[in-house]
Formats: sequence, structure tokens, C-alpha cells
Amino acid sequence: MLISTSELNSIFENSDVIIADTRSFKEYSEGHIPGAVHLDLFAFHWIDTTKNGIKNFNDQARKLFSFLGVTPEKKVIFYDSVSGMLAARGVWMLMYFSHQNVSMLNGGITKWKKENLSIETKANNFKPTKFLGKINSNIITGFEHIRDNLDNLKIIDARSTGEYDGSVVRAAQTGHIPNSINIDWNQNLSEDGTFKNDDELSKIYDLPKDSETVTYCQGAYRAANSFLVLKKLGFQNVKLYLGSWGEWGNDITLPIE
Repeated sequence: MLISTSELNSIFENSDVIIADTRSFKEYSEGHIPGAVHLDLFAFHWIDTTKNGIKNFNDQARKLFSFLGVTPEKKVIFYDSVSGMLAARGVWMLMYFSHQNVSMLNGGITKWKKENLSIETKANNFKPTKFLGKINSNIITGFEHIRDNLDNLKIIDARSTGEYDGSVVRAAQTGHIPNSINIDWNQNLSEDGTFKNDDELSKIYDLPKDSETVTYCQGAYRAANSFLVLKKLGFQNVKLYLGSWGEWGNDITLPIE
């Protein structure tokens, strides 16, 4: 799920490689990895995990990846400023559609620039395809499954301490999903913006690797980063709560702490 700057530098001209810059268009236009297209994943925000909501998410995500030009043989690489939440969201989304050949650039463009690798400013065009993918329902969850299994799940809240304890208000209700533990996603990263090594991460995520584990945040971007870390550490049964606090915290019928 991770690709190094040196490895990407050796393949970025390959026609079977799609590089997606998930930062803002302003940042993209000021300089990006050669050949990269701009894909603002923050514009595609879903917080509805009802049956109909997931269907709409699937439809829109397929349109997005068709636009990006994904086909089964393409290697897709997402990058961010660092090993960030937007690139992680892109990787999780393609994993959800069972696309195996997907990575995020470890350290993002910050590390790329630090190593004086080539940058361009011209915008690159998309080459659309018809993307279908095969949904992997094992790595997604919705509010009903969490609500009905609160005592059986390990739930990781990837938000800030303030959001977790309710001092920062971003929904109708404040606080967190009952029994969830707060591990701010920023703890996943080293000072240089790359992921911490597995020993460091294992100390942070000191949980049974065979337990059913759910990650969430406000909109399932930070949670996607934590999802990738858990998979990297060998956790077997990890799910992303797509609706996250944007859904849970705005549904007053759902329990909170």
C-alpha cells in the first residue's frame, strides 16, 4: 500500500501508472509530480450509510474512478502533502473496489521535493475509462452494524482529543461513539511526513490483531489513514466507518459518550 519516492521516480513515465495528486488545485498548479492528474477527493464527501446511501456512494465512486481512467492493469498511486488522509482515502476507496495495485506515496510531495526530484506545473488531462470494480464489503461498515455490536468491536476514533471529548463541536451531538478509543491520526506520522515504523505504530495500536476493528473520524478521511496503518501492521479484520461522526453525531437516536 506504500510506495517510496525512489520507486515512484523510476516508474512515473510508465503508461500503466496513474498518479493522482489529492491536494488542492492551487497546490497542484504550483507544482506536482510529472504526469500527475489532479483529483480533489475532499469534494466527494459521503456520510450516509443507509442501504440507499451506500448504493449512491458506490455509483459516484465508480464514476470518479472511470473519470480517473482506472482499469484492472493500471497501477494507481495517490499522493498528498505528506502520508496524509486524502491519499489514504483514495487508497481505501480502490481497495474497497478490489483494485489490488494501489499505493500512496510515503512522505508525499514534501519528501519528493526534499529529494530534489522533478516537478512540473502544466495540468495533465484525464483519460476516462469504464470502471466497475468488485465491491469488498469486508472493509466498510455503517452505523447499524456498529450500533448493534458496540460491545464486540474495537473502535478507533482518529479525531483530535477536543473532538473526542466534545469540547470541539462538529455535529448536533458532541463526544464520541461509546467504547471508542481516541488515537489521533497525526500520531501515525513521523516528523518528516512518512509513516512511523511498525514498532512505533504497534505501541500506539496495542490491540488484538484478530479482533474486529473499526476506524472513524468526522468524514472518514483521517480514519482511512488509520485504516491503512492497521492493515500495514497485519490487523486481519479492519473496517472503515464511512459515515463517521458526520453521520453518527447528527443522528440523535444513536448513543454517545
